[in-house]
Amino acid sequence: MNDKLKEFAKTVMKDAERETEGWQMTINGQFATSLSGKRYTTVNPSTDKPLAEVPFAGAEDVALAVDTAKAAFPAWRKLHVDERGKMLKALSRAVRERAEVFGMLDALDCGNPYQAMVDDANKGAGLLEHFANLGMELKGQTISTPGGGLNYTRLEPFGVVARILPFNHPVSFAVGKIASALIAGNTVVLKIADQTPLSALLFGKLIQQHLPPGVVNVITGDGATTGASLVTHPEVRRIAFTGSVATGERITQQAGIAVLSLELGGKNPLIIYPDVDVSKVADAAVAGMNFTRCQGQSCGSNSRVFVHRDLHDEFVREVVERVRKIRIGHADADGTEMGPVVTREHYNRVMKYIESGKSEGAKLVTGGGHAEGAELAAGYFIEPTVFDQVTHRMTIAQEEIFGPVMSILEWEDEQAMMAEVNGVEYGLCANVWTNDISTALRIADEIEAGYVWINGHGGKRFKGAPFGGYKSSGIGREHSTDEILSFTQVKNINVRY
Repeated sequence: MNDKLKEFAKTVMKDAERETEGWQMTINGQFATSLSGKRYTTVNPSTDKPLAEVPFAGAEDVALAVDTAKAAFPAWRKLHVDERGKMLKALSRAVRERAEVFGMLDALDCGNPYQAMVDDANKGAGLLEHFANLGMELKGQTISTPGGGLNYTRLEPFGVVARILPFNHPVSFAVGKIASALIAGNTVVLKIADQTPLSALLFGKLIQQHLPPGVVNVITGDGATTGASLVTHPEVRRIAFTGSVATGERITQQAGIAVLSLELGGKNPLIIYPDVDVSKVADAAVAGMNFTRCQGQSCGSNSRVFVHRDLHDEFVREVVERVRKIRIGHADADGTEMGPVVTREHYNRVMKYIESGKSEGAKLVTGGGHAEGAELAAGYFIEPTVFDQVTHRMTIAQEEIFGPVMSILEWEDEQAMMAEVNGVEYGLCANVWTNDISTALRIADEIEAGYVWINGHGGKRFKGAPFGGYKSSGIGREHSTDEILSFTQVKNINVRY
């Protein structure tokens, strides 16, 4: 790590701790510790050393945050949508102004490389601004009535919304995923991932500066206590969760009649036909696996690659050549392209999947172990890993690993290949590579997934396009007008005259 960046990391931690008054939550427009005084320690995944102590929100803290959001709701919903939009734009600008600080906090806290996390902060700010400009899409309808009169509909907010976030993009999700609920007139309780809370706690200070008290409340804690208390609270009318299928299923059971959206896991295919440029598709496969942005810890990673037999050997060589050049290092170090996974527990989980690939007969062509180097020994560093000769029924081809592990499956018969593409419980994303547009569109129609790239990859999404999954990959769509509308409920008004 160069001295300049190392000193910046120290300064960021010191200043952020001071600004958050010792890493406090934000409730009712001010910093708050847990009522019980309970705290827990976060760990730097690059070093396996303690990073900070943060509050653990119990049921009583959740109730306070929800009550505060409920009290703020009447005034917030009555603001004209333009006024809400102005506040969100000001908040977005404030995030952009401190993108380097947020990026460093996330690098230290979650292990994703520093520059990628600076980009993440700006992406979150961009999404906040995007939704701030879409308030006028909250339109009702007029419906003709027999015999005279007027019938019309209004889109109205639910009230208190619970937003529950995963660990892989801390500040980007904290900033971007409150936007649609707020512009629609709801108030929010934001439950951030217990593994990676620091950037969102600092974001709480910006919330205090730019939004009325209680409109957004930021709480920390685990899923079993904090999350469960939030999703079962009777005043929470709408829940939006991003995370694992198992947790999503548990929330579905707990939430009662609250309206849910769930953005869950993926086991996403990248399908390669024999008419493409091998070099280009190898670039796309490595980029779309997200080795270098978040160590494969992304629901959108193309972790299953179906390559036609005619290109198979050359494709494997090209992928291995690229993967072996990836620079692994501390997330806060200059030049790092790939950092550690988020926790020791997750490291062990990913390594178990790698061992299962070996034991079930897949061919390990690169990676598969702890990254080499004395400076990496203590952290949770896993080499970027590629398996060849993977078959459909292997565990690594069926289950979401959420780590830097790519599985290559060879195909020749299109019908058999498509049965395997769709033969998993997930249906989030897919990628099709071919120069035949008829084939591309036909296969895109047949794929059971919510978002399909043709000659692209999962690292490239854009604001305004609906994102969400089929099957166990979730319910609902984000990043689009569909998301805003999902945070409203329809009221019908009939007038006789």
